[in-house]
Amino acid sequence: MSGFAVAIVLSAAVCHAAWNILAHGVSRLGVPFLWWGAVGSTVLWAFAIPFTGGTGSADLGALLLGVAVSGVLHVVYMFVLQRGYAVGGLSTVYATARGTGPTISVLVAVLVLGERPSPIALVGVGAIVAGVVAIGLVDRGTTGGGLPRTSRIDRGLLYGLLTGAAIAAYTIWDAHAVRSWGLTPVAFMVGCTLAEIPLYTAVLRGRSSDVREVIVAHWPRVLAFSVLSPLSYILVLWAVTLAPVALVAPMREVSVILVSLFGVIVLREGRAAWRIAAAVAVLAGVALLAG
Repeated sequence: MSGFAVAIVLSAAVCHAAWNILAHGVSRLGVPFLWWGAVGSTVLWAFAIPFTGGTGSADLGALLLGVAVSGVLHVVYMFVLQRGYAVGGLSTVYATARGTGPTISVLVAVLVLGERPSPIALVGVGAIVAGVVAIGLVDRGTTGGGLPRTSRIDRGLLYGLLTGAAIAAYTIWDAHAVRSWGLTPVAFMVGCTLAEIPLYTAVLRGRSSDVREVIVAHWPRVLAFSVLSPLSYILVLWAVTLAPVALVAPMREVSVILVSLFGVIVLREGRAAWRIAAAVAVLAGVALLAG
C-alpha cells in the first residue's frame, strides 16, 4: 500500500474509534439516536457533494441500487452493534466485530473479487486479525463491568460476531459499488444515510416524544456522530479506490487499539498487559501492510 493510502485508512480508524465510543455511551437511547444520526449525516454531508466530485460517473439506476442495498446493510449493522453495546463490554463487542469483519472481507476479496495480496501482506492481515480477536477475548467469562457472567454464552462475543458479519457484507458491497459503478465516496455515503432514514422511521412509529427528547438532551453527541461516522467510512471508501479491499479492511482495525485504551483508562476494563500485547500485534500487522 502507498503511504497516502495508509494515512487515509489510519485517519478513518481514528474517526471510527471516536464515534464508536460515542455510540457505546448512548447505546441505551437506541433507534431515536440512530434516526437523528442518519438525518444529521445526510444534511451535513450533502453540502460537500458538489465539492467532492458530485455523484461520479454512475448512472441514476446504479446509484439508487447501490445506496438502497447499502442502506439496509448499514441499518442491520447499527441495530446489531447497538444491541451488543447494550449487553456486552465495549472492548469485547468492538474488537470481536472488527476481527470477524475483515477476516470475512479478506476471504471474499481473494475468492470472489480475485484480489491477490502478497505473502507479506497476508502475514500482516493475520497479525491484525489475531491481535483484534485477542483483545475481544480479554473479557471472556465476564460482563462489561468485569463481573462474572451468569449465562453460558457471552452475549458480547455473540453480538460481536454478528456485527462482524454485517461489516463484511457492507464492506464488500460498498467497495464493489464505488469501484465498479464510478460512484464518489461522499455522494454514496450521503445516499446510504438518506436510505436509512425511512427504515428507522418505520421502527419509530408512535415514538415521536422519544425522538424529541434525544435531540434536546444529546444534540452535541448527535452532531459529533453525524460528522465522524460518515467521515470514517468516506475515508475507507476512498481508500478502496487506491488499494485492495483485502488490505484496507484489516488495516482500518487499528481503531481497536484506541477503543481498548479507552476501555482500560476510562472504563477501567482491566487486563491492560493483555490488551497492550494484542495492540502490538495489530501494529506489527499494520507495519507489514504498509511496507
